[in-house]
Amino acid sequence: MTVYIDILFLENFILNFIILYATGLISKNKIKILKISLGSILGAVYVIITYLIKNKVYLNILFKLILSIVIVYISFAPKSLKEMLKMIILFYLTSFVFGGAALGVIYMINSGKISIQNGVIIGSYTLKTIFVGAIIAFVVTILAFKFVKTKLSKKDLFCNIIIEINEKQIKTKAMIDTGNLLKEPITNIPVVVVEHTLLNEIIPKEILENIDNILAGNFENIPEEIQNEYMLKLKVIPFTSLGKQNGMLLGIKAEGLMVEEDNEVKDVDKVIIGMYNKKLSRKNEYSALLGLDMCQ
Repeated sequence: MTVYIDILFLENFILNFIILYATGLISKNKIKILKISLGSILGAVYVIITYLIKNKVYLNILFKLILSIVIVYISFAPKSLKEMLKMIILFYLTSFVFGGAALGVIYMINSGKISIQNGVIIGSYTLKTIFVGAIIAFVVTILAFKFVKTKLSKKDLFCNIIIEINEKQIKTKAMIDTGNLLKEPITNIPVVVVEHTLLNEIIPKEILENIDNILAGNFENIPEEIQNEYMLKLKVIPFTSLGKQNGMLLGIKAEGLMVEEDNEVKDVDKVIIGMYNKKLSRKNEYSALLGLDMCQ
C-alpha cells in the first residue's frame, strides 16, 4: 500500500486539532487556534517519525506520555501542576472517546483495507472520509461528555455546610454550583449565597428585614448599637445573573465555614455569606449555593 507522507501528516494534524479543540471545549479552557495548531503539528510530526524510523523508543509508553504533556502544555499553557494533570486526563479521555468513534466511522464509511504499520493506522481511505469521520467523532465526543455530566449522581451536587457568625452556628444543605464564581470585589473572598431566613438565629432581624434599605444606604430602621456592631462586617456584592445585569447582594463576613462532603470536613477560613431575600429552590432541596472551588 502506497503511503504519502504529506497526506499522512495532514490526516493526523486534522485529528489532533479536533481532539485538542474538543479538550478545550470540555475543560472550558480558553482556546487559542495558533497554540492548538502548534500542538497538532507536533503530534503529526511524531506520527511521521514513528512511521519512517523503526525505533521502539518512539513507541515507548513513557515517551508517549512526555509527548502528551508537551502537546497539552503548548496548546493550553496550564498555570499549575493541578491544572496540568486535569488537562492531561481530559486530553486522554477525549482522545480515547474520539479515537474510538472516528475509527468506527472510518471503518463503516471506508471499504478499503485498514492496517497498522509501526504503530500507525494506515488505510486506503480518502481525506473526505477523514473529514467526515472526524466531524462525526467530534460531535459524538462532545455529546458523550455532556451525557456523562448530566448523569452524575444527584448526591454529588449537594453537601452540608456549617456557617459560623458571632460564635453561633447553623447547618444547612447547599448545592454545589459550578457557575457560582461570586467573590467580594475588594478582598476577592468567595461568597456563599444563603437564603436570608436561614440566618434568623445568628443575625439580628433588623438587618434581615431591611436588606433592600441597607443596600440603598438607608439605615433608619437599624438601631445604633446594631449598626456599630455590624457595619464593618457588612459587604455590598455586585452580581450578574439571567434577567438581572446589575444586581446587588448584601453580604456579611463569616467567622468560619465548614463543608461536609463524602464523610470529610473542610474548613474555609475566609468566606462571605451573601443574604438572598428569596427562595433558592422551589422544592426546598437546598438553602445555599456553594462554589466548586470551596469543595476542592
